[in-house]
Amino acid sequence: MQMNHQRDDVGALCYDPGTQIIMRNRHTFGLFLLTLALGMGFQSRRPASLGTTPAAKGQNEKIRFVDVAAQSGLRFQHVSGSPEKKYLPETFSGGVAWIDYNQDGWPDLYFVNAGRWEDLVEGKRSVSNALYRNNRDGTFTDVTQPAGVAGNGWGMGVTSGDYNNDGWPDLYVCNYGRNTLYRNNGDGTFTDVTESAGVGDSRWSSSAAFADYDGDGWLDLYVVNYVAFDHKNPPAPDCQYRGIRVHCGPKGLLPAADVLYHNNGDGTFADVTRAAGMAVAPAYGLGAVWGDFDNDGDLDLYVANDSMANFLFQNQGNGTFREIGVLAGAAYNEDGQAQAGMGVALGDYDHDGLFDFYVTNFSDDYNTLYRNLGSGVFRDVSYAAGVAFPSWRLLGWGTAFFDYDNDGWEDLFVSNGHVYPQVDQYPIDITFAQPKLVFRNLGNGKFENVSAALGSALTECWTGRGAAFADYDNDGDMDVAVNNLDSRPSLFRNDGGSQSGSWLVISLQGLNANRSAIGTRVIAETDSGRQMQEVQGGSSYQACNDLRLHFGLGMNRIARSVSVRWPNGKTQNFDNVKANQRYVLKEEGSLEVRR
Repeated sequence: MQMNHQRDDVGALCYDPGTQIIMRNRHTFGLFLLTLALGMGFQSRRPASLGTTPAAKGQNEKIRFVDVAAQSGLRFQHVSGSPEKKYLPETFSGGVAWIDYNQDGWPDLYFVNAGRWEDLVEGKRSVSNALYRNNRDGTFTDVTQPAGVAGNGWGMGVTSGDYNNDGWPDLYVCNYGRNTLYRNNGDGTFTDVTESAGVGDSRWSSSAAFADYDGDGWLDLYVVNYVAFDHKNPPAPDCQYRGIRVHCGPKGLLPAADVLYHNNGDGTFADVTRAAGMAVAPAYGLGAVWGDFDNDGDLDLYVANDSMANFLFQNQGNGTFREIGVLAGAAYNEDGQAQAGMGVALGDYDHDGLFDFYVTNFSDDYNTLYRNLGSGVFRDVSYAAGVAFPSWRLLGWGTAFFDYDNDGWEDLFVSNGHVYPQVDQYPIDITFAQPKLVFRNLGNGKFENVSAALGSALTECWTGRGAAFADYDNDGDMDVAVNNLDSRPSLFRNDGGSQSGSWLVISLQGLNANRSAIGTRVIAETDSGRQMQEVQGGSSYQACNDLRLHFGLGMNRIARSVSVRWPNGKTQNFDNVKANQRYVLKEEGSLEVRR
């Protein structure tokens, strides 16, 4: 097997689109026999190439994603240990969040940084996280220092939500070490209130997500922890991957338990993990998302675990949860195997009124789409849906369901990048830097890889980590920000999505419900069908998306109805909502166009 290494503008090794892939496992043989019987010839269950799939039928060829990070003024540089990545914490950092911290209707951007290994050992920090204010003209200004959010630890993930219901979104940063809660003061500055709030978990935290799980009007917080690791006495980097000497972990290390913090409503939180029934056997946790998968009116929680069974915590409606991942069919893949869960997304991709899960995984494996069948049961439909093949050689991180072409069907985005830079030294058909993936939803339960059709920016290779989603330029289509390991970030501006189809954006503000309206469900119905979304206070991988909900409406000029269910169970309904507008809805108020 030959691989012709190409280089992108950052000198990263990239894939040759002509590289061929070897067949694998029992499914390949079964498919081979089936295709022979049908007279269709042979097709491997692994992809013949990356980034060469033609655009799907009906794909708008005018849509492109353009990386405008540099011209937008995003000067952030991510730093994470040594180029060799000798130790496990050096490979995982990369949080990113969209947060409208000044409440002007234009999403601002926050990046999390790690640091230099020698600084970590010596208890110092010579790099900074970064907050960029949206200038409303396509550019951003670094306001990190005046805002007071530079961070003081080896950063991992970040999430956002108005935990104290004062009308200003706050930031929670996960670290390898003590986490940080920044309270938004409403004047462009933040205050570190970690100690007084009681949320300074000192374990290795990866991701976090806000949600009001008990419906009391205050945002609670779930923190996903990874492994117990001693950076002053780390394991020697002498483990093996495909015969290559690499750093060790996580297997062989003790997993760190996750924690659920209940909001006391007075600026403090209480650890209720055990009381809430979440004190299960610890796992190597990396990603989490809240959502009402069983349609009973309260929020459940899905956690992606690395090399261990994923968790699905079903809310019992009384302040407690039941872990049902295995029972529900959402813990393992279709072969009953644990995968290396990284990022996680929630969405109703098939418009059946039930939320499905998508989980990104390690290379030499596929990303997993769990379809919700109802009655608390999920099925791995990754191969049938067409999302397994293209992900096989890639190592996935940040992800989301998002409608990039405004056709009314949620598509998928995946940020990729390996953990072992040593793979570039060997012809094993795996590279450290990797392209992004975009799957277009065909509206029939299937997806098609359209990454290459959306422009060269997506097929350039980077060591991507966290990905966050927002219409940052308010032009009616969804854009993506990615934090790249040891590199500058990417800001993928969607050019053409707003011309491809109609849209509407809804910004929600709770009154009796939590002010951020996290957990609020909105159903938009057009002549083409019904779409369902919920406001999420953290998802993807170490990331938080814009809290506004964006609906593509296809060729429809109105949504016949928009129904809103707040976390406290109250509902509001609106008829004949005009498309191509940004709306603001305050609980118990009217749906108003944002000027």
